[in-house]
Amino acid sequence: MMECRRSIARNVLAGLLPAILLAGCSADDAGKKRPPPLVGATPAQSHVFVDRIEAVGTARANEQVTISASVTERVERILFDDGMFVGKGQLLAELSQGQERAVLDGALATERQALSQLDRFKELSARGFVTQTLYDQQIATVARARADAAEARAQIGDRMIRAPFSGYASLRTISAGAIVNAGVPLVTISDVSRIKLDFTVPETRLAQLRVGQPIDALAAAFPGQPFRGRISSIDPVIDPSSRAVLVRASLPNPGARLKPGMLMTVRVELGSRTSAAVPEISVLADGDEFVIAADGKAKRVPVRVGLRDAGLIEVFGLNVGQKVIGDGVVKVSEGMKVRLAGKGGAGKGGKGAGSAAPGAS
Repeated sequence: MMECRRSIARNVLAGLLPAILLAGCSADDAGKKRPPPLVGATPAQSHVFVDRIEAVGTARANEQVTISASVTERVERILFDDGMFVGKGQLLAELSQGQERAVLDGALATERQALSQLDRFKELSARGFVTQTLYDQQIATVARARADAAEARAQIGDRMIRAPFSGYASLRTISAGAIVNAGVPLVTISDVSRIKLDFTVPETRLAQLRVGQPIDALAAAFPGQPFRGRISSIDPVIDPSSRAVLVRASLPNPGARLKPGMLMTVRVELGSRTSAAVPEISVLADGDEFVIAADGKAKRVPVRVGLRDAGLIEVFGLNVGQKVIGDGVVKVSEGMKVRLAGKGGAGKGGKGAGSAAPGAS
């Protein structure tokens, strides 16, 4: 029995010992005062933000057409080379037209004969030897012969492929002697003296656009070389699926450097303003940020954000020079005493373009 009591006592002491030691440690920790969290602070600085719309557009030729054969015929001659510049009305290809020319010659011969007969009828009619009915029939015969000649000329014209406007011919895919069917493409002519650049803009920015507004466009083929133009038209209909409007700009294209089909980045500058700016990291997700008050405590200040540029974000509700906690902002709360990691100097304001941040006006 005595041994059993001693065993119970040992077990009780073993269970109480960790609690006693833990209580002693807690008392020691409570006696030590934790230092304020270490944070980095940066003064709000003045920065020039440029409000702009950025989009991606597709370059299109000023005028472009694919000329197809209107009849099934054999190709007699090809009169253009790959990528050759051609003028308006220039002959590009000839299809076989022997039968049509024979019909034209026959129609012209009939017209000449009918005209000669009409002249004789006119003289006889003046003397009363030809009735008015015969004279009118001969006039109709002349008109029919002329119509037959015009039809033959039109059929010959269908076999003479000409450029509808000045531009560059596409790469040649047909050769003389080939038989082409009606509707088969023969050549594409592209006028690239100017480029039409089509891009879409959200309907929320539509009120900020106008015809004649200047734009800058960049192509991956020419890095660092902006192409400048102006908005030429705005589609009056908004796409109901994307809630965006199609905008078309016109760009000069000296040297024909821009090609139809190019993907280009478009920037439309809407204006600039100078505002207070802070590092993006210092603004919390809910639109608040902590500043350091005069007594060294963190103070939560609600702000409204605007544009972003080069790691800075535009803020409304702060004064330039107020110290804003950036590094370590997740460690602080309202009214908490903080320690500065170093002196934050006011940076130099610059000029940059920004895209609108959530909550921007």
